[in-house]
Amino acid sequence: MRFPSHPLYKLSSCASPSSSATLFMASKQLFKSTFSNPLTTTPCSHNRQLLNTYRILFSVFPSKPSSRTSPFCLKTNGCYTLSHANVPRPAVLENAEERSLVAMRRRLTQKLEELGMDIEICTPGQYNHLVCPMCKGGDSEEASLSLYISHDWSSALWMCFRGKCGWKGSTMASAGSRPSYETPQRITKVKNIREISVESLNLEPLCDELVGYFAERMITRETLQRNAVMQKSYGDQIAIAFTYWRNGTLVSCKYRDIDKKFWQEADTEKVFYGLDDIEETDDIIIVEGEMDKLAMEEAGFTNCVSVPDGAPASVSKKDLPPEERDTKYQYLWNCKEYLKKASRIILATDGDNPGQALAEELARRLGRERCWRVRWPKKNDVEHFKDANEVLMYLGPDALKEVIEDAELYPIRGLFNFRDYFDEIDAYYHRTLGYEFGAPTGWRALDELYNVVPGELTIVTGVPNSGKSEWIDALLCNLNERVGWRFALCSMENKVREHARKLLEKHIKKPFFEARYGGSVERMSIEEFEQGKQWLSDTFYLIRCEDDSLPSIKWVLDLAKAAVLRYGVRGLVIDPYNELDHQRPVSQTETEYVSQMLTMVKRFAQHHACHVWFVAHPRQLHNWVGGPPNLYDISGSAHFINKCDNGIVIHRNRDPEAGPIDQVQVCVRKVRNKVAGTIGDAFLLYDRVTGQFLDANEPPSLKKK
Repeated sequence: MRFPSHPLYKLSSCASPSSSATLFMASKQLFKSTFSNPLTTTPCSHNRQLLNTYRILFSVFPSKPSSRTSPFCLKTNGCYTLSHANVPRPAVLENAEERSLVAMRRRLTQKLEELGMDIEICTPGQYNHLVCPMCKGGDSEEASLSLYISHDWSSALWMCFRGKCGWKGSTMASAGSRPSYETPQRITKVKNIREISVESLNLEPLCDELVGYFAERMITRETLQRNAVMQKSYGDQIAIAFTYWRNGTLVSCKYRDIDKKFWQEADTEKVFYGLDDIEETDDIIIVEGEMDKLAMEEAGFTNCVSVPDGAPASVSKKDLPPEERDTKYQYLWNCKEYLKKASRIILATDGDNPGQALAEELARRLGRERCWRVRWPKKNDVEHFKDANEVLMYLGPDALKEVIEDAELYPIRGLFNFRDYFDEIDAYYHRTLGYEFGAPTGWRALDELYNVVPGELTIVTGVPNSGKSEWIDALLCNLNERVGWRFALCSMENKVREHARKLLEKHIKKPFFEARYGGSVERMSIEEFEQGKQWLSDTFYLIRCEDDSLPSIKWVLDLAKAAVLRYGVRGLVIDPYNELDHQRPVSQTETEYVSQMLTMVKRFAQHHACHVWFVAHPRQLHNWVGGPPNLYDISGSAHFINKCDNGIVIHRNRDPEAGPIDQVQVCVRKVRNKVAGTIGDAFLLYDRVTGQFLDANEPPSLKKK
């Protein structure tokens, strides 16, 4: 398309000085009635084209700033005005009521001027747009502050609609009252909806040049006529006019120039573009712009509407406001009788971030359960098509129709279908996820019963001094040696130096000291010790509460999350349960608390693919005869066994007549995942010198190594 010859671009001619002079001699009375935002032009039949200087006459009090192009008018603190030369001075006020009104106006004016607002030309009883004294309208100096002054000048309410500002407040004319910036007083808002018509707006049928412009965008004359797309001309400028109808009556009009600058008729009803097309439909398509609505019709979909105000920059983090305060999306509430009948609403907004934010905001209000969304096809290896009109122009109506017919259910948080996980299920089937059967423990006897699966919770219990913590340390050393995992340790019963000694002895397989427990076995050398220190640093990360207070489970999990994300930790040890801070509400039982706590631990494990070992001591066992306790004997709640994925009891033999004193029985009492193990007992031998656990049938040479 050769833009210099386009009907929306300027001619070298300009409006005559006489016509401009006539325009600027308008009376101040003009501001008491809202007028439209025309672009001046001569009829296209005379082949005159739009001026690039865009002398646009915006409404003096628009409902919202819609363009950064400033009207060619005088400017006072953001308000655009005409000459007041012919406005007569007010008559002398003779009665007390009039004198009171003047005094009230003077006081209110003074208060607003102290805040930086120049209200000389503002009109009471309607919305006045000024440059915000707080943000100065940003780089474009837009008139973003909406100021409402009551009819009797008794009060004022204002708000800046710039996203980076949002300054709002209120004040009253009464003596002693001070402006409020946080909790503005409610002022009755009176907004009269204008009645408009094609004739009153001086709309004209589209000229051939504009029809050609739409043809280049694959929009036919028939579609334009059915949707009453027209043009607005004034003097030597022209704009496209998209007419908004409800029940066959013109209720609003939106204008567009060639640079995609939009503005609307002020004080008109906010409704969808194409509203009458969805009056009796069960399926509705919502798009972001009028051009997309027309493009949908070319693909055979007339049950389509466009939002009138474009898309937000991002999804709001606030709760949905009540209907009467939902100003940005007021058009939804104005059209709710049309929308409530729809069983399926397809959100075909733009593919960019604002377009997706708009889809989310619409879905929040319309109900995600009846919303669908489209995925625009790829334009190339990197980009996707942006919207419906782009797909129509490049791929044609059949492709656009296919995109709409392939719309998918709008996602609802927490509600999924198995197909959403097919990629993960495929990887699980083909064993490309890793550790589908779990990581081996390093003990042949135990590998038949228990393997370590990422994302699971293992509860470990046993009577005091049975070796629970020692066994877990040995398991971690085996896992690091075989699969290279790293771990976070929250071991509150161990001093750091003693815990380091135990881990180093298991790793190097030599005693830390030359001491009685080492017997005749050689102590680890200084070189081995230094190598072991580096291994400790690379493998383990400590979660410790250095003050006198006990850590809470949330505190532990937050630090463990940091360790996972920063260091790639694959396992977490919490040892033991009773060393945590377990404050709970008075109304909550210990059973309820344990259930809630273990749910938090399991969610952490699953979300971060991190295996968690949680050590919990059994309650005091009365009449204990020396056998291994049961998982239901854990102090606190039966939820320890109910909620865990794996339950293990570590039991050390204390009876020489029952077997070797160094024999440790690993009782696997629960395995939720049958792929990773099963219930049963494995027997290991504990080497007191090095802290190792060995298979009971290991050759003697390996046991003493």
